[in-house]
Amino acid sequence: MKFTPIKTRKFLPPKDNLLPFLDEFVPPLKNKDLLFLTSKIVSIGQGRTVPAKSMAQKLKLIKTEADGYFPRHLHGLTLKDLTLTPYAGIDRSNANNHYVLWPKNPNQEAKKIWTYLKNKHHLHNLGIVIIDSFCLPLRWGHMGISIGFYGFHPNRPYNGQPDIFGHKIIQGNSNLIDALSAFAGILMGEGNEQTPLLLTRGCDFIKFTDKSTLSELKIPAGQVDLWSPLLKTFKFK
Repeated sequence: MKFTPIKTRKFLPPKDNLLPFLDEFVPPLKNKDLLFLTSKIVSIGQGRTVPAKSMAQKLKLIKTEADGYFPRHLHGLTLKDLTLTPYAGIDRSNANNHYVLWPKNPNQEAKKIWTYLKNKHHLHNLGIVIIDSFCLPLRWGHMGISIGFYGFHPNRPYNGQPDIFGHKIIQGNSNLIDALSAFAGILMGEGNEQTPLLLTRGCDFIKFTDKSTLSELKIPAGQVDLWSPLLKTFKFK
């Protein structure tokens, strides 16, 4: 696999034009490429920014933007688009004195970008991934996680396959999209790298499709999974 961060101009709040920006900086694409974009440039492309004034303003934005939040720690742990994330994804870094909000409908936005670039570059297979910074529980530091994608299957399924002793594996999917997003986030950086795009080539284990595969990745909040006990303490809107 080859991971290539793409240096760009500054993408400027309060609103900038995303598709001309992609035309300018995305190199010629090949079949089975994956293109990663930071959520920030997608949000700025949508005009999802607010001039930053005060912490009280930010707390109000978090409460408005979050789908659910831990009521005793509003400014910290929140749920947005079935993703546990700090501050409802609101960020001020690299935003020129603005708060940048979480993109609206990130999976739909990924499909729009996929459709545009797939047609422009005359491709049969292409993957688009929008990533954001994420904190693992009980770990310092940030890492990349997908918040929207289109064009491929996000997991490698192991369900029903034998392990090395011949026993069938139950619920053994390998989360490819977030593993790739974590590595992409390392190369794209968190500071002044100015590389909000990254091209990945040679992911032969990825299976591409022109249909939505979101249900293969995200678990609805009402279903039982590892985090269900935590989510019962959240306040939902």
